[in-house]
Amino acid sequence: MEWIILLVVGIAAGTLGSLVGLGGGIIVVPMLLSLGTYFSGFADVSPQVAVGTSLLVVIFTGLSSTLTYMKYKKVDYKSGLIFFIGSGPGGILGAYVNKFFNTTTFSIWFGLFMIVVSILLMIKEKLPKMKQKTGKTISRSYINQEGKEQFYSFKPVSGIIIAFVVGFISGLFGIGGGALMVPAMILLFMFPPHIAVATSMFIIFLSATISSITHITLGNINWLYAAILIPGAWFGGRFGAIINSKLKGKTVVNLLRVVLVIAGLKLIYEGFLG
Repeated sequence: MEWIILLVVGIAAGTLGSLVGLGGGIIVVPMLLSLGTYFSGFADVSPQVAVGTSLLVVIFTGLSSTLTYMKYKKVDYKSGLIFFIGSGPGGILGAYVNKFFNTTTFSIWFGLFMIVVSILLMIKEKLPKMKQKTGKTISRSYINQEGKEQFYSFKPVSGIIIAFVVGFISGLFGIGGGALMVPAMILLFMFPPHIAVATSMFIIFLSATISSITHITLGNINWLYAAILIPGAWFGGRFGAIINSKLKGKTVVNLLRVVLVIAGLKLIYEGFLG
């Protein structure tokens, strides 16, 4: 029974993570921390092991969904690699600073911030468009499901700086980088929602791979749990990407908003408990 629960958790995390570009850690980590409380068959795991095991699982969610999004030609590899230049080091620094930082009060404020981001996604059409100044700019176009061509662009330096800040905050609070990277791409650089989600999963795959190496060397992996979660996460990642490809851009944004509100409320709740 316990193993079936883990398999279902892996599928749910992979599907949701791939669908809105968050990776799935937002489900795996709290589940691993609470399973030992509700089911006697599970051993209690430390927060470090929960995060380490989750990151290992997220590698396969990221790879599975990226391969699926590749078939639909929705992954912007160049932009993803540029953002990763910033988000990778930012995430590592954030995780390091977390050891010396009391995040209890900040979790409350950051949870509120995520809810504000959700509101901004709701009114994003009414927000002023960012104008690119002169200089080197990465420009892209995308044909959406309605057959309309959408354009989006960003300056590489600006993208790297913003990605670094996003990575740092994500590492500091222990949330998936996609929780902020996807809204940042949509709100700041006008990425089409489908491209933002697919590119986010590509970045998450790269980030999780690097972060997992550190956790493996530290012994922060429950290999038995990971072995059961990974198959579910792999198929969930593919399933979420397929569902995403059939949804309209506005629907993807609405789903993302709901997830951000839930994640924000979770951070606020944990902040008050701390």
